[in-house]
Amino acid sequence: MKLGFLTACLPGDDLADIARWAADQGFEALEVAGWPSPDDRNHIRVDTFDQAEQERVGRIFAETGLALSSIAYYENNLHPQAGEQVNAHLRRCVDAAAALGCPTVGTFVGRDPGLSVRDNLDRAARVFPPLVAYARDRGVEIVIENCVMKSWHPDGYPGNLAYSPELWEWMFTLGLKLNYDPSHLVALGIDPVAAAMPYVSEIAHVQAKDTEILPGTINRFGFYGPISGEKGWYRFRVPGLGQIDWRMVIGALREGGYDGVVSVEHEDHVHSGSTERVQTGLGIAYGTLRHLVRG
Repeated sequence: MKLGFLTACLPGDDLADIARWAADQGFEALEVAGWPSPDDRNHIRVDTFDQAEQERVGRIFAETGLALSSIAYYENNLHPQAGEQVNAHLRRCVDAAAALGCPTVGTFVGRDPGLSVRDNLDRAARVFPPLVAYARDRGVEIVIENCVMKSWHPDGYPGNLAYSPELWEWMFTLGLKLNYDPSHLVALGIDPVAAAMPYVSEIAHVQAKDTEILPGTINRFGFYGPISGEKGWYRFRVPGLGQIDWRMVIGALREGGYDGVVSVEHEDHVHSGSTERVQTGLGIAYGTLRHLVRG
């Protein structure tokens, strides 16, 4: 396995600077943000990808010796208005990944909040197979993160229909792979180790984020969380500052045969606000995971 991180936590920084810092710290890979402009999470400029951009990105990875593990574009592919635009950009991400020799592109299933879960699954069964075929024809796998995305639903219900093993089994039938993130399972009351073990062969990428349970808060809000805009009963942290037993998680992945990249997804607000604070958080994650990933 190799240890890397998702560049979206450093939206204002240049990819060359991020890559040099990552290599100097001992990271071995980057999962690179590829949202379209004007979103500043576009360290690979997928929407204007051309020969010059291919050469720029390729040179950065060649000079630093890092692996490009995935192009990240996590949006709602079932959005009732923007879905076609999202899918078109996803194809551009696939084209860029193929040109750069990158094995995966990461996204969400999403949902239309105006439809039932069953109707959303039926719609996804029409939307995703052509995307999967497009990617595989170019040597790329589409990987889906198991994030809940409650903010995409007006009542806080799951906005990304890929949050549980039941839904993983369904999306595997469409040819999608899993970008496994244990932090979201903790927040659903699911044991991340027990959940992952039967499906390691379908995991094509891993994101490492931790979950801190805030003492006493669940007694006020309940499992589904607040409706008032208050902070909920958990928050995301960098690995090592939450509840997850990373020794068990990495051990389960290794036992199941996973030998890909473990990519830190930094969404820790304690270690945010500047490049230096984010780098401090990434350093904590590196110290937590390094010996486990390379062991």
